Amino acid sequence: MSIVNILGFAGSLREKSYNRAALRVARQLLPEDAHLEIFDLSPITPFSEDQEKTPPAAVSDFKRAIRTADAILIATPEYNYSIPGVLKNAIDWASRPYGDSAWGGKPVALLGVSAGRFGTARAQAHLRQVLLSLDMHPLNKPEIMIGPASAAFDTSGEMKDDKARELIRKQLKALVAWTQALNQGRALGLVS
Repeated sequence: MSIVNILGFAGSLREKSYNRAALRVARQLLPEDAHLEIFDLSPITPFSEDQEKTPPAAVSDFKRAIRTADAILIATPEYNYSIPGVLKNAIDWASRPYGDSAWGGKPVALLGVSAGRFGTARAQAHLRQVLLSLDMHPLNKPEIMIGPASAAFDTSGEMKDDKARELIRKQLKALVAWTQALNQGRALGLVS
């Protein structure tokens, strides 16, 4: 595999979201052998099982983007010690209907920015539980839990924390290597 295509999305709809900003930073820090497409979750409507066999166009677009990506990068805020409803909603849509999940076997990396000093540790722990049920392959290290956001970003939304930038760079490099290793394992019949 020459270029690893990564699909990134943020679990925040806020226009000036720090998590969306972190994805933009990630796009700047990609290794040469990677490409990052950022998907906007805002057009995805609330999940309804009544619509799962004929989903809205935004959901079909999202599932198509997931399927064509080699790896996933999720930037999540932390709401009430967990992941935002927007993120869970998008994940649920892309996993339905039963037997037609777009997530299976995808390598995935997590990062998160929060106003609090603990970053997004609890949200990421909950998200890992969800990823397990989706048969995804999470990258374990490096973990990126940036907080407080006001110390990492300036007033215009630009990341000023060099340590966080370096962690993002390392995570992207590790995600590319993880994706390549999983694909090699699949080619040898060792990974499904």
